[in-house]
Amino acid sequence: MTPSRTGHRLLREQGDPNADRGLLDETRRTGASVADLWRVLRIQSEFIEGFGLLAELPRAVSVFGSARTRPDHPHYEAGVRIGAALARAGYAVITGGGPGAMEAANRGAHEAGGLSVGLGIELPFEQELNEWVDVGISFRYFFVRKTMFVKYAQAFVILPGGFGTLDELFEALTLVQTRKVTRFPVILFGTAYWSGLVEWIRATLLEAGTISSGDLDLFTVTDDVDEVLARIRASEAAGTPGDNGGGMRAPLSGPVEPVEA
Repeated sequence: MTPSRTGHRLLREQGDPNADRGLLDETRRTGASVADLWRVLRIQSEFIEGFGLLAELPRAVSVFGSARTRPDHPHYEAGVRIGAALARAGYAVITGGGPGAMEAANRGAHEAGGLSVGLGIELPFEQELNEWVDVGISFRYFFVRKTMFVKYAQAFVILPGGFGTLDELFEALTLVQTRKVTRFPVILFGTAYWSGLVEWIRATLLEAGTISSGDLDLFTVTDDVDEVLARIRASEAAGTPGDNGGGMRAPLSGPVEPVEA
């Protein structure tokens, strides 16, 4: 399948939106082993395409959030502000390239004159990369895409979102906890949205002993765009593996304020 480029976008003609399902569901089908061998080559080519397109990116931050966030919602406005602030600070902004919160962060970065990157995924029900993406690629396989999110970013900023956003959040926390990535702040934006999850982590996971007290320092919760940038900059300056910005503790409790528009 020959890729086609539109500007700095690497897209595929007649992509397969069910590539992951085919890989994961066919273990018992006759001939599946042969098909999987061919998939290895497709997976390899997808890694090569991603590495080739993104290798020259400047410092970057991956921003996640719901594809369902509407443009008139305060979370969308927050995404625009975050994208713009990151761009003005010299960071490229990487998102999943879709609508909603992803579009908001791409839009903020683009309008602020920064580099707006979209790493899309071929799904039966999701549209193409949003119009604010300057450099983009659409992947078949989730795990290849996830590698790119981490490999080319210095931090994760997590806007309110659903299962996909939570997946990225906990994968990032696991990578930081196990020190598979270094100098990697994970920042949850929107205390009103995330407070219930944070309290559950504290009251259930910590109480049960399934995480340690130090694991609560692996992420930050904030409504302040300036704090987002401060955490990222502090982490770069500190240079300590998994320290979330020089060991500064996240404000995990206290008054819950809504995200301002």
